[in-house]
Amino acid sequence: MNGFAESARRATEALRALFPPTPLQRNDHLSARYGAEIWLKREDLTPVRSYKLRGAVTAMRKVLATDPAHGHFVCASAGNHAQGMAYACRHFGVKGTIFMPVTTPQQKIDKTRVFGGDSVDIRLVGDYFDQTLAAAQRFCAEAAAHFLSPFDDPDVIEGQASVGVEILEQLDRAPDLVILPVGGGGLAAGVTGYLAEAAPETEFRFVEPAGGASLAAAVAAGEPVTLKRVNSFVDGAAVARVGAEPFARLRGLKPGHILAAPEDRVCITMLEMLNVEGIVLEPAGALAIDVLPELAETIRGRTVVCVTSGGNFDFERLPEVKERAQRYAGLKKYFILRMPQRPGALREFLSMLGPDDDIARFEYLKKSARNFGSVLIGIETRAAENFADLTRKLDDAAFSYRDITEDEALAEFLI
Repeated sequence: MNGFAESARRATEALRALFPPTPLQRNDHLSARYGAEIWLKREDLTPVRSYKLRGAVTAMRKVLATDPAHGHFVCASAGNHAQGMAYACRHFGVKGTIFMPVTTPQQKIDKTRVFGGDSVDIRLVGDYFDQTLAAAQRFCAEAAAHFLSPFDDPDVIEGQASVGVEILEQLDRAPDLVILPVGGGGLAAGVTGYLAEAAPETEFRFVEPAGGASLAAAVAAGEPVTLKRVNSFVDGAAVARVGAEPFARLRGLKPGHILAAPEDRVCITMLEMLNVEGIVLEPAGALAIDVLPELAETIRGRTVVCVTSGGNFDFERLPEVKERAQRYAGLKKYFILRMPQRPGALREFLSMLGPDDDIARFEYLKKSARNFGSVLIGIETRAAENFADLTRKLDDAAFSYRDITEDEALAEFLI
């Protein structure tokens, strides 16, 4: 990859026509907690609130430099890549056709339209992203347009490498460790490619959502593989197959350097950053911070940069984020309780709750049973150990109950 660092610097310089470098901020809260110098590279503060703008602009600029008459670009995306391409189309004055799933939230559609203005045409096709992608690629071939990949493109990777260029310029020294979120792999390939030349002593850790660990699967198999199932909660990084071009550059990674962040734990990190620091991060944007606890011994006394890759968070999702965080922390549980149909049974159950316990949900599932009725009950508490006291009381009183908090099938239908 000779000369990649110089290409990345040129790409970074070209981006200055659109926006200044995103801040690199020392975070006192995290630094004190881990006994390290923790810096956040705030990619959530680009004009489109994610790093995706960098790759889209760089790839589009290079295509137009080669063929100035090429004025039509196509992409398929439900989120940050769509917004980045829309912004780039408006900047270069070219036409963009953006395919998005029919299920895309209206907020994301509206933001993409605002960034692109009259330069973009948004088409809602398919219930699932695979259908959307297939439609976009068919249209692209028919229209003789240029398909702009979100990550599987050398020029996109070069654009994402500008994150690494800015980190070195702003920190004025090489960090000991950079923690990168991974979806398709474009950001990871770009930043590692640049720093391998410009700061070869810097180490890396890579973070994927546990429900979309496509890089770990590819490293294990020696080639990109398609995951059979993907949890879409961390939508900015929930990719079923890491890109071929990024993987070619990341092939030699140590498996132990690729970490998986449970989706519900990411919610705890998002809430902490919002409540303590006032920083709004989308799930993918919180991945690099989320793994700090398991790296605590590794990072002590060192300079660490966490890339917060995006902040496109719809606050209508906040109740879901809080719910997931409470359940992961053991502060909220759901039970199916077999309630005796006799006077005083409900009062007896309520007397078992402690002063820090609160009923968040109470619903009879069966109302016609003569002797017993099944009740779905959700309980919140201030300390996870309170549930041990509650279940002991239920056992002593011979109440029949079932904890369904971690039962994925039941929770999907009942909660």
